Amino acid sequence: MRKIQELKDNWCFSKIQKELPTAIPSGEGWEKISLPHSWNAVDGHDGSSYDRGAFWYVTAFTAPQYPLPGARTYVEVGAAALVGEVYVNGMFLTRHMGGFSAFRADATELLHEGENVLAIRCDNSYSEKVYPQRADFTFYGGLYRYVRLITAPASRFSLDHYGGSGMLIDTELREDDALVSVRAFLTSPKSGMQVQLEILDAAGKTVSEVWETAAEEMTVRAAVPAPALWNGIEGAALYTARLSLVEFNEVLDAVEGSFGIREFSLDPEKGFFLNGRYVPLRGVCRHQDRLYEGNALSREEQFEDMAIIAEMGANTVRLAHYQQSQDTYDACDRLGLAVWAEIPYFATTWDDDAHAAALGEIRELVVQNYNHPSIFFWGLSNEILLRGNDNPKLLGCHRELNAAVKEIDLKRYTVIAHEYEAGWDHPLHEISDAEGWNHYFGWYRGEMNDLAKWLDEYHAAYPERRVAVSEYGCDAVIRYHSDAPVKMDYSEEYQVLVHENACETFASRPFIWGTFVWNMFDFGSSFRREGGSAGRNNKGLVTMDRKIKKDAYYVYKAWYAREPFVHVDGRRYFRRPGEKTTIRVHSNQPEVRLFVDGVLFDTKTSVHTFIFENVPLSPEGTVITAAAGEERDTVVIYGGLQDAFMFVFPEFTEAQNAKNWFDGVEDIVGELKTEPGFWSVHDSMADIAACPEAMKIVSMSVAAVAERVIADTLFTEGDTSLPVAEFLGTGYLGILLGGKLDQTIRRIHSALSKLPK
Repeated sequence: MRKIQELKDNWCFSKIQKELPTAIPSGEGWEKISLPHSWNAVDGHDGSSYDRGAFWYVTAFTAPQYPLPGARTYVEVGAAALVGEVYVNGMFLTRHMGGFSAFRADATELLHEGENVLAIRCDNSYSEKVYPQRADFTFYGGLYRYVRLITAPASRFSLDHYGGSGMLIDTELREDDALVSVRAFLTSPKSGMQVQLEILDAAGKTVSEVWETAAEEMTVRAAVPAPALWNGIEGAALYTARLSLVEFNEVLDAVEGSFGIREFSLDPEKGFFLNGRYVPLRGVCRHQDRLYEGNALSREEQFEDMAIIAEMGANTVRLAHYQQSQDTYDACDRLGLAVWAEIPYFATTWDDDAHAAALGEIRELVVQNYNHPSIFFWGLSNEILLRGNDNPKLLGCHRELNAAVKEIDLKRYTVIAHEYEAGWDHPLHEISDAEGWNHYFGWYRGEMNDLAKWLDEYHAAYPERRVAVSEYGCDAVIRYHSDAPVKMDYSEEYQVLVHENACETFASRPFIWGTFVWNMFDFGSSFRREGGSAGRNNKGLVTMDRKIKKDAYYVYKAWYAREPFVHVDGRRYFRRPGEKTTIRVHSNQPEVRLFVDGVLFDTKTSVHTFIFENVPLSPEGTVITAAAGEERDTVVIYGGLQDAFMFVFPEFTEAQNAKNWFDGVEDIVGELKTEPGFWSVHDSMADIAACPEAMKIVSMSVAAVAERVIADTLFTEGDTSLPVAEFLGTGYLGILLGGKLDQTIRRIHSALSKLPK
């Protein structure tokens, strides 16, 4: 039987080591750590520039012993962001492109008796050779999942099949039973060896058993009588498939995995069906990082995140924008959350090596997660047509990604998430089985009510397309509040209105098969400066530390949760002007009673939202209690506030469209005027570079905003015939500046406009 050794503790980490470590290091520059670990656990979302580079992890281990000849020992890495290089005893083992999937390599020939040294170099630097290259989230570096050794006999279930378990499980419902087909991948099976398949129910009882002759690639089929179905949040029944490789009277190797039995379909008019039942998928997107942990979460924290989502009443989650932990998919299996899983494909360079890496990532995603019954959708890309990024290679790349999925999985759907400016008639729509649209009506564009109009017009124009809303929402900072909320005030109250409108819009449109709030949790986005909060995207329904559920969380709980509850909004708006106020309550019960200082004030019957006006307030504090059946929620609100500045975003002036992270320089430079005879951001980068004084202004301004030394070569790479403003928005400089591009261009223009030519 295979042996697994976890390498969790006794690691050394360094940001300053340059050369390959060949022994256990000590001294200056080395830190003792345990896995999981990210070096961006703080700077990835605190508003400072975060460290991006190639850094070393080192540990020692004793070579595993195995009684049979021919055994092999593999190093398995759960994730190394964004590029991982593995060395054993000073010798190169493997290199992996992509920071979100597991990978393995056979280290047997590099091992020796006694202490062995394992060194892993993780690199989250910008590279044209791996995706993502630019996106609205922090690219945390590190060994943020696990590292282990797997020792298995010469004849074994494959450890070389895209990091998977060596088996892929399919199910098919029949009249009285379910057919379970297990594709098994073996290494060096010998004549006479057999494979045993056992199917166990949730109680661990064997319900089916089959034996077959072992082969390198084989399919073993078993029948499960009267199967319990994986039925989403209605009941997520799980079975276990156990494969054993047997020779004579000995089990040489074994693997097992849980799976679920279900059928599903997607209709462009009627939506999503699970086991013949219409199930509108209503849920959230989720980034995996946490406050001051980055991506280095424990299994318990992964499960906690999914439990918070399930408690809200959601039945689906888009795991954006990359492969996430096996613990996350396990939690979704158990809780019945339908999953959209995807790779981090936001192409900007269209480099052939990067595309090859993306193909590797999609194959790893599918193989490593194939057996999870919660997964129904494989995501190929996100906002790939952003800002007219219609590269000649785009269609071919997507056809290859789609084909790579279909070579492995013919049952699940492929899906692409489109940004709202994508052309309706673009041939990209013809590639994936389904599609989503990222829409932020009422925030980045238009009014919130425009969402319904857009959906109806698009569905009328393309009724054959299977359409979801893959992102929507707005930022909210829990400090800010308003009695008259509007766009860009960052108030909790405005976020509530956006999500109430969305729920109403989706409820009457069954053709929208899935809806995914952006985002479940606030998350790190290093270059953002939103609502006075630096380094984070604040669109979450829950704060990044998972401690506070914003009022908008309870909008969804009122619409979708089954457990009775009642929630009084505005508890953080605890001081209010005047002697009366409006109290908003969310509940999934049909009637809410409001008590003021213990006396019944009013009773409302409604659905989801209950609004009580002219509720009296006292400067000494008013106790307000909402009651729905047996449920109670109580807050204290103070009246008579003279100045509401403490609850108002200081930079707010008027309702306007928010500025997105990818907004181009054309929106900035149009208002910057040029005086004849003076330099400006309208001059080409080549001309600027030819003038030392002008070049010094540009380079020092970029360094000041980016808070780091900028290599001179960055101002000579790329198309230097572009105006300096446009040049700064491209390549690595554009990625480095990100959301600071606006202030950088204005700063440079202000200085250049005073410099005569």
